[in-house]
Amino acid sequence: RNRKVILDLQQQTYFFNKENTMTLSFSAIVLSAGLLTASWAHAQVPADLQAKVDAAKVTLADLGKNPAVIAAVKESNSKGGVIAGMSNAKWDELAENDPLVKGIDANSTSKIIHEFAGKHPEMNKLYLRDEKGNLVASGSGGKTLLWNVGARPFFKAAMEGKAWSDSAIKPDPTTQVKGVAFVVPVLDGGKAIGLLQSNYTAK
Repeated sequence: RNRKVILDLQQQTYFFNKENTMTLSFSAIVLSAGLLTASWAHAQVPADLQAKVDAAKVTLADLGKNPAVIAAVKESNSKGGVIAGMSNAKWDELAENDPLVKGIDANSTSKIIHEFAGKHPEMNKLYLRDEKGNLVASGSGGKTLLWNVGARPFFKAAMEGKAWSDSAIKPDPTTQVKGVAFVVPVLDGGKAIGLLQSNYTAK
């Protein structure tokens, strides 16, 4: 009888292991399919669009050479941001017509960026940010979704003095317009002190 119990236990263990192995294998298949679906969800940037984005980087970098733009970024850097104590959580609570939001959109640097944006409608949003990733000025796209983008991968690239663009066409988080996200550093004496953030509309 003891032998029968042992055999029964071994048999149950076998079935248990078999079922779990099958469950794990099925889960792995589902996970792999999900990852593949996610990778296909966004279209890759075709060569002709990439060429336009690369040209836009050069154009936007010229805006970053404007003395007023450089001065605005340096001032924000010296103050730790144009709005003391602002954070992504606090910014998210503000309405688009809030005086703090409108104040940034109406500052003298934003006026320069607005004028630039008016000449380049293919850039569906345009924001100026300091060395921490805080918003300094805005030119188009409405109220930015994030006050600070310091945790974003593109921020690191820009602060290393490199222009960056996404490898896929995606809806922009702020404007919901499908395009290619890109940034260029704002340089002062060859050193990155901030960045200009935009999104090139895919047509």
